[in-house]
Amino acid sequence: MRTFDLAPLYRATVGFDQVADLMDRVLTNDPGNQTYPPYNIEKTADDGWRISIAVAGFSGDDLGIEVRQNALLVTGRKAEAEGERKYLYRGIATRAFERRFHLADHVRVTGASHADGMLHIELKREVPEALKPRRIEISKAPAAETTDVVDQTTVN
Repeated sequence: MRTFDLAPLYRATVGFDQVADLMDRVLTNDPGNQTYPPYNIEKTADDGWRISIAVAGFSGDDLGIEVRQNALLVTGRKAEAEGERKYLYRGIATRAFERRFHLADHVRVTGASHADGMLHIELKREVPEALKPRRIEISKAPAAETTDVVDQTTVN
């Protein structure tokens, strides 16, 4: 695997910190940790998305959803039951997990539901009115007054 040094990018740019941080996060992610639990991200509207995470074996009390500084953190911790069952084969993974999603600016979590072994998280982009583009009317300037111009050749 290649490693990239992003230090020149930090030195040579101003105001692009978020882009450099995003590239740094993407390049340093541990690929072995990204397979559990499986998830889908679907677009539900122009400004809406749904993250669906397969959490078979987890109850709603075992799951946690938290939003911190443009990051969505989904955690799952299965409570250890006393008198643990003896499994001959255990194919349903109920190990603890932590899945992190980085959210763009103005993307908010609007709801979450847990049914049939799936955790659904609804997201929506809510751009503040102050940041939305607005149209500026162009008014006509008043007509310039015409003044009498005296020809220079006739004055002298």
